[in-house]
Amino acid sequence: MKKLLILVFCLFCLHAVKAATGLQPVGATPKHLKDTTFAHAANQLPLSGYEGQIKRRLDSIKKDIPLDYNEFVQNYIDIYLQNREEMAHVLGLAKYYFPIYEKAFHNAGIPPEIEYLSIVESKLDPYAVSRVGATGPWQFMTTTAKLYGLNMDSYVDERRDPVRASYAAAAYLKDAYEEFGDWLLAIASYNCGKSNIENAMAKSGANDFWSIRQYLPVETRNYVPAYIAVAYIMNCYSKHNIVPEACQFSMKMDTLLVDKYVSLSNISGILNIDVKLLSILNPVYRTYIINGSAANPRRLIIPQTSSDKFAALYDALNNPSPVPSLGFLHRHRHDYEASSSKNHNYITYRVRRGDTLGAIALKFDGASVEKIRSLNGLTSAQLQPGMKLKISKG
Repeated sequence: MKKLLILVFCLFCLHAVKAATGLQPVGATPKHLKDTTFAHAANQLPLSGYEGQIKRRLDSIKKDIPLDYNEFVQNYIDIYLQNREEMAHVLGLAKYYFPIYEKAFHNAGIPPEIEYLSIVESKLDPYAVSRVGATGPWQFMTTTAKLYGLNMDSYVDERRDPVRASYAAAAYLKDAYEEFGDWLLAIASYNCGKSNIENAMAKSGANDFWSIRQYLPVETRNYVPAYIAVAYIMNCYSKHNIVPEACQFSMKMDTLLVDKYVSLSNISGILNIDVKLLSILNPVYRTYIINGSAANPRRLIIPQTSSDKFAALYDALNNPSPVPSLGFLHRHRHDYEASSSKNHNYITYRVRRGDTLGAIALKFDGASVEKIRSLNGLTSAQLQPGMKLKISKG
């Protein structure tokens, strides 16, 4: 009997040892499940001092939209912090563009912090064009742009208009939120479309971004973490020694309605301001021509100016000089390009990190985004550091 009791005790101890060696650490996630369960496990795992600090800051700036912290968000925070000059440039532009966005979002009744999404989309460049043709600060494709009331023709591309494009983006995101009931899903749908969100929800049986993430297109899986990372940088840049650039635009602007055809070049001459600056303030006009009419007046944004110049501008808008027709511009475009190339009437510029076509155009007299794209045969606004661009001398 005694020997039997000893044998039973030994077997019990052996079983306990085997069970202990098969245990995983508390909070460990199986490798094949990590992509979908990390967001929940991260709340249980202890964070390092730095990670905990980032999470606390995200919690402190959170308003209506969840700003979850996990490894995917941290990866994008690291990426943006490696590009401090670019983020300093964006912070400078935000001083001009964010008030425009916030007004549109307030009128639509959606959270103002969605404005950070435009940085993920375009880095606040109204001339940005993606590889698939999405255009403007909110990167609208043609079909979606038309669905939300944006007009595109020979004279204007309202996808490049910060005001009208912001109202269209607000309308889309409000529709998406009303459908999904979740702001992160609404934001994700802005990247991949509502149907992809619906399909991912059906496959996963869940209705939150982190649970359906693995069923979304690869780009969209990174889109929301990038948005959260941008929100962090835009609020906590000073904690990382990022100094915003001075905004290249005047903070005080006047908005006029123009009911005639007027050239931006004529207006710049009257106001004695660079036509490139005037174009950046009015990026909607594709040919430097405001095609206003009594039935459809067009918006003109100018820096606030002295009363004498304003009087001269008023006269010019009521008695405008003739402007060249689109037919004339199209007929002579190739002649201009050929003569420029033949006589080497251009300089060469090497693209730097953070450069955009709009920013490059501002550096050179007589340059414009349209001229740069035409002279270099660019079909996209995406630039790579080190590439060389021809810039027209006049």
